[in-house]
Amino acid sequence: MAHDLASLVIRHTHRIPFPQGSAGEGAAAARQFDAALASVGFKLSAELLQQLSGLSEDAVVRTAERTLGTVSEMAGDHVRHNAYFIDFPANVPDTEEFWMRCVAKALGDDTSRENVLTQLARGALNLLSLPAYGRYQHTYEEMLAAQDELIASAGDRVTVLHLGRDLDDEVTDLYLALAGSTTPLGEDHLGDLKTLAGRCALGPQPESIPVRENRAVVNEARLAVGADLLLDTVVDVLRLACALSGGDVTLQEPTRFRAFPRPVRRALLAGLDAVVAANPTKLTDVHAYRERFKRLGERLHPHEYPRWPHAADVFAVARGERDARSIDSRLEKLLDESDVLGAVRLLTSAPGKLFRALDHLLRVAADQAERDAVVAAAVQVAPEVSGRVVLSVREHLQNRERESGKPRVFVNRRGRGWVAPDVRPPIPAADRDRLVAALDADMRRRLPAPARLLLDPDVLDVAIPLSGRATAAGLGVLPRGSISAVDGEQLRFFVYWKETERRTDYDLSALLLRSDYSTDSWLSYTSLTAVGGEHSGDVTEAPDGASEFINLSLDRVRSPVVVPQVNIYAGEGFEEVAESFFGFMLRDGEQRGRPFEPRTVRMKSELRGVGRVALPVVFRREGDGRWGAKWLHLYLRGVSSANRVEENRISVSKAVRAVVEREYLTVRYLIDLMSDRATAVELWDGERVPDEPVMYIGLERPEGLPPDSTVITLDNLRDVIPR
Repeated sequence: MAHDLASLVIRHTHRIPFPQGSAGEGAAAARQFDAALASVGFKLSAELLQQLSGLSEDAVVRTAERTLGTVSEMAGDHVRHNAYFIDFPANVPDTEEFWMRCVAKALGDDTSRENVLTQLARGALNLLSLPAYGRYQHTYEEMLAAQDELIASAGDRVTVLHLGRDLDDEVTDLYLALAGSTTPLGEDHLGDLKTLAGRCALGPQPESIPVRENRAVVNEARLAVGADLLLDTVVDVLRLACALSGGDVTLQEPTRFRAFPRPVRRALLAGLDAVVAANPTKLTDVHAYRERFKRLGERLHPHEYPRWPHAADVFAVARGERDARSIDSRLEKLLDESDVLGAVRLLTSAPGKLFRALDHLLRVAADQAERDAVVAAAVQVAPEVSGRVVLSVREHLQNRERESGKPRVFVNRRGRGWVAPDVRPPIPAADRDRLVAALDADMRRRLPAPARLLLDPDVLDVAIPLSGRATAAGLGVLPRGSISAVDGEQLRFFVYWKETERRTDYDLSALLLRSDYSTDSWLSYTSLTAVGGEHSGDVTEAPDGASEFINLSLDRVRSPVVVPQVNIYAGEGFEEVAESFFGFMLRDGEQRGRPFEPRTVRMKSELRGVGRVALPVVFRREGDGRWGAKWLHLYLRGVSSANRVEENRISVSKAVRAVVEREYLTVRYLIDLMSDRATAVELWDGERVPDEPVMYIGLERPEGLPPDSTVITLDNLRDVIPR
């Protein structure tokens, strides 16, 4: 258990919990540990190396064994990455030449000759029937022997691991950070919170848990140890019941409730009763989830517990036996009557709902007086709205400056994306500008006012993580809409998957687009080579895991937009396979090396979304010739089988264009607001260490920051978002 918790801390914080062990002469072992880390793109900080050097050799080895396994998995090096073509990217054949080679081998094989001849006579050939197609023709060891050794480069990724506190302190801090997050967590982080909550339920707790899904996970752990539940709505109880049933606490997917033991039933009913007794208007929340409350009532048997009559009222509302008009129904009636001023008065008591309805209210207002009332109400209640919602509306408003008809991207909580034209009439510019100014002023007031602000320039174009679901678990992954520079001569994508039960075929492809997003060409199993690029070959099954690669020489690629994608051709979905992830590497032209080299990995992202086509990121060449990446984290529906880049290029192009042309709020926006009150704002040059505490914001924590400095990196960037 301690090993798992330490690994969890390393993944989230890039800190190794304070190493335990007797004093000794561990310097040699510590240097060997550091060298082993370098092979996967990590290194020990000077402070951590010094601490390890003072321990016994056995203590260093124990720490190294635990850490190396964790960081190898972070970089994707915990599995074997073979390539179909043994010396990829060299000597990749022309597609048709390769297919004919497979046919010739099949005709020379007594077991396959007759079948192939029959197919050829009919005028169609199934490539999967060819023994040499889609299955590795060499071992992993043979592939390694055929590859030149990687030449070290100053541009290789180096991720520093820092010295942490005791494991208990690190676990508690991480629990408080995740539980108290102001933004929803991604699925993987929500799972990590569940692990941490099971250990920390009786310890220190965050001041508040604003995200309801987080509260459900924490309540599940608190119920298990007999602690008081954290409930203030009836939906909190519904989410807890979903958590106890192993279901979806976000309530996006239906949950089949389990038969709860009597103590759990009593706890849930007592919680419902207390919430409604304290505020009967909470019954109005039942309407949004009526059917689920009905099903829950069938499991809780509230009639057996007359001492909790208010809990019974919840299920009476769900069954329609008791009236409890919701704000949503009252709002709908007012809007049907074109009573905008009445709607504004109603929503002033529900600030979050008012903010979510702003666009609609401004569009249906009859005249300037009604629009003035909408804006005035929004300015009045803004301080009561969560920072995440304020920032979401602010981002929405800056994108309403565009002309109607432009593509608009929609993404649900599970990453499924779709595109539709924006047919809404525009918001009057003066009203939009007044709202933007008011929201900026509110954010400026809420953000911290650091004395000294130290910035890594590379973080400025990172999108503010308004939801953990706008990104994915992994290494070097940025939120959707973020932009990062691509510095290197060779760009190489990779995908790895391992099937669970049935044959599964994932196809790594790259769509090469012109500046107007029309198709130029593509790289896939049907097009193994293109201008500036090579595909590693099609692998069509993965009982022991399989990898595919695409290599691009950026100075030779003629298309200004490159969209890597993972298509499910057959078999299990991204959430069904035992494991699947995507990433990319950057190399200098002469580095050579294996198809997969962990220290050249710039990003490794888990593939865990709903859809049959994954779009993790898009690469664009700017006007100055430099390449950059914009992060997508999208999953398109696709078709049930045989998804191919040729067939989905139009839908992919539309989705990519919608995200690329959308303006996301970035860290630069927050820095501009904080800079007004900061004593000094400096850019980190990677060398000069400040001599007094600072607030540092960057992609990675630098070494040598003064004690008491506040450090914001990708791992805790959500902490910048005000409550």
